[in-house]
Amino acid sequence: MLKERTLTITPDALDSMITDYHWMVNAIKEMRAEMVIGAKTAQYGIEATLPKAAGGVGDPIMQEAIRRSRNIKRVAEYEKKLLEVQLLVERVTGDREMQVLNWMLDGKSKNWISKNMGVSHTHIRNIKENIIKQMVG
Repeated sequence: MLKERTLTITPDALDSMITDYHWMVNAIKEMRAEMVIGAKTAQYGIEATLPKAAGGVGDPIMQEAIRRSRNIKRVAEYEKKLLEVQLLVERVTGDREMQVLNWMLDGKSKNWISKNMGVSHTHIRNIKENIIKQMVG
């Protein structure tokens, strides 16, 4: 069972997390796929006995592995934000609010949602503000 969050979150931060939810999910998928690195083959012959350079890493493959490993921290931050939103979704009541929230989490724009629901863009913005109040409060 998921642990209830203990930190308070601001409405602006929650708004940003809802807006960014879809791309964070996709970014996590891509970064996890990039983090899978195959085993490195050991050197053979005379190259194995020669001294190695001191200091920085000269191997471009190792540089790439280091770059990708830095994504681990970013993935953890994105996952934390996603979990915050997922825990707060249960607080949203109302069919209309849930539908708008689900579409926003799927990456749909307010204009797209307003056209598909047959209401104005302003009305969708008001529904989103109501969603955030329910989630924070």
